[in-house]
Amino acid sequence: MASTGQLLPSNSARGARSRESPLISVKMFSSSAITQILIDFLIYCGRAMLIFYPVYLTGYLGLSISWVLLCMFVLTYWKKNRQWKDARIGSAIELADSEIQVVNTELKSALQMASWVQYTDVENVQWLNKVLEQAWPFIGMYMEKLLREKIQPSIRASNPALKAFTFTKIHFGYKPLKITGIRAYTHEVEHREVILDMNISYDGDVDISTDVSLAITTRVKGLKLQGMLRVILEPLIGQAPLVGGVTFFFIRRPTLHINWTGMPNLLSIPSLSSLSEETTLDAIASIMVLPNRMCIPLIDKVKVDQMRFPLPRGVVRVHLLEARDLVAKNTHVMNLMKAKSDRYATLRVGSTLFKSKTVKENLLPKWNEVYEFIVHEAPGQELELELYDEGADKDDCLGRYNLDFGEVKREKQMDQWFPVDGALHGEVHLKLQWFSLQSDTSLLKESTDNFACAVLAVYLNSATDLPLTKRTTCPNSFVEMSIDDDVKKSKVAYASKDPVWEEGFTFFVHNVSAQELIVQVKEPEKKNLLGVLNLPLSHLLRTSNLTLDQRFMLERSGANSQIKLRATLRILNLEEPPSQTIFSPPPQVKQQQARKSGYNSVSNPSSAPPSSYTASSNNIPAASTLNLEGASPSEGYLAQGCGSSQAPENRKQSSSSINLRRFDSHSLLLENVIDSSRFDLSDGASYPEAIRNHLGSFGEIALSVRYATMRNKLMVFVNNCRNLFPCSENGTDSYVRLNLLPDQSLKHRKRTGVKKRTINPVFKEKFQFDVTLGEAQTRKLYVSVKSNKMLVSRERKDIGSVIIDLSQMDLVKGVTAWYELTLLGLKKSI
Repeated sequence: MASTGQLLPSNSARGARSRESPLISVKMFSSSAITQILIDFLIYCGRAMLIFYPVYLTGYLGLSISWVLLCMFVLTYWKKNRQWKDARIGSAIELADSEIQVVNTELKSALQMASWVQYTDVENVQWLNKVLEQAWPFIGMYMEKLLREKIQPSIRASNPALKAFTFTKIHFGYKPLKITGIRAYTHEVEHREVILDMNISYDGDVDISTDVSLAITTRVKGLKLQGMLRVILEPLIGQAPLVGGVTFFFIRRPTLHINWTGMPNLLSIPSLSSLSEETTLDAIASIMVLPNRMCIPLIDKVKVDQMRFPLPRGVVRVHLLEARDLVAKNTHVMNLMKAKSDRYATLRVGSTLFKSKTVKENLLPKWNEVYEFIVHEAPGQELELELYDEGADKDDCLGRYNLDFGEVKREKQMDQWFPVDGALHGEVHLKLQWFSLQSDTSLLKESTDNFACAVLAVYLNSATDLPLTKRTTCPNSFVEMSIDDDVKKSKVAYASKDPVWEEGFTFFVHNVSAQELIVQVKEPEKKNLLGVLNLPLSHLLRTSNLTLDQRFMLERSGANSQIKLRATLRILNLEEPPSQTIFSPPPQVKQQQARKSGYNSVSNPSSAPPSSYTASSNNIPAASTLNLEGASPSEGYLAQGCGSSQAPENRKQSSSSINLRRFDSHSLLLENVIDSSRFDLSDGASYPEAIRNHLGSFGEIALSVRYATMRNKLMVFVNNCRNLFPCSENGTDSYVRLNLLPDQSLKHRKRTGVKKRTINPVFKEKFQFDVTLGEAQTRKLYVSVKSNKMLVSRERKDIGSVIIDLSQMDLVKGVTAWYELTLLGLKKSI
């Protein structure tokens, strides 16, 4: 996979500002921050006096140094004992609060649990393991034939010193390969394909012996291999065998451990043993790790080269902006002095790894760097981000975050703070953009900020009639391709003047009119040049489908020397987020609701007729944000549940019935979970007078709700509000609180930041709830908009609220809609 990382043009200036000490630039701090700094300084001085004054007093009184050592020993023992007790008490409290989660965490750390235990959408396929167990002896016979007839001749031809290489014994043992979990994708892929992800685990008792030479023998006694194998069945056809071909590969490099025994050579040294494992993994990666694939065509009409190296799915541009609230690792002198941290980040996609610059002495690092990654599989490929604190001897990990590119492909653009895993707290700010690959040349825009504007995909097939060298009649050869400083090398084809490589490469293109692809065929020993091809990329703009698939004559080579390759150019097109499907009541409905008296019931999507709302494109504000694909009108209506009021006959109640507390399902949930919602419908005295006298609407809130099956989390996007009740002349200081009913724990309670002095706040915040899909479909989401400041502290801070019944919506597809805000328990006068 090819990818390049570029810095923003203003990085040098921003980097210089980021290296300034926060204590120097006091003007950048608010009054509260300066107060906090002064308090920390006074605490530091107090701790210093507390430690050094007893030492001074001991010397002043002429006491022995043994008293100081004794006191330090007692203090250290007390502190360690106190930490041990606190840890026990904390573990007991945590176990009491979330017993199931703690037990699962302990099991994951102690045992290697199968993926179908951790993820509900991964299935346990014991029947397939039974099939593999029954067929394992025959699979071993096939592998033995493959090693002797294919691998052994290749090894002998790779090096003159290995001409005598021989497999003396091949036995794959009695322990078969196991599949610990399988996941099928059907909704997020093309209609003519099926994708399966298989978590494989092999702990076999293999026994393979080889003779490298008369003096060197090797033996493998045991092999462990673990990884996730992706199997693609495409294209689906309407005749036997229903599938045109099978493609399988590892999305990420698998883990491998080889037990070498009986080797009187250098490989018996542990360090060199691990080196041999890395060499074996490199060989596996060159065949079966993205972008390399293994393909088995099942019908004649399928093109193997297109199956083995299809065009990438797209390009993701990752903006690594900043981080905050990370764990401070560097502390000295018993926490008296806190050292500034040197923060950097690493970004990995498959085998492509980038490291950001190191922001020196800054607790709030700002990188403002941009990286580009070519995506071959989405969903599947992940961005693996890790944050580090640079140290003199060892770099401390501050947390990590993994993001599946399938989510970026669905959202098109994401700009938000992501919580890091593996640490107590911390967030990283990323901006991600999805670029599709198009063949329309009108979309081509030459890059002005050193970003890529196109992608070149090259499939290297073969060469014919290479020139013979003086040393051998059949040369070893490999191909080196380059665009400017981006250089890619193919594998070595041994002892052939008509070599076949069958490999694919991708390049980022920044200037189509000026750049060219340089292809050089070389010998691996002395890198003698066997042929050259210069292909200007501008030639591709004049071809059909921006593709050249032909044989090219090689320069500085033989008279008939040719190389066959396919070069495809694709233009990067920034994808815009899908248009929102927003449902809002017509104006006349809103006016009727404003004129009606009585209290509004809790919003229930199933209680209102579907015809009461129509799609309104005129009511979509400019500040509206995230949306999800696949939201149909019925789903949008079921999700919103807004503006639903009771029928007139239900609202006309006697005074005695009004004074009674309502114990329906919603009020019972609120009674047990939300203290601020305990009310008596006989009056709304807990609300401010201005709210009690208000007859119009309290506003609306735009929410996006969906379930991320890849991450096993319920995602709630708080987009924005409009037409909120103004709590003062300057607007409203508002925030949003989310509760996943009926859970009372803090992990199912979220809140946004405060937006000041506006009745149309824009939040753009994302929240995650750790629940399974089945559990989420039985919950209700309570959303309340609150005022951060009220005239009287005892008055309720609610501006409006809504309850969303998650069982009434398709969480997998997700829904984005506007929700009418109401006030529970508020009795209005006519």
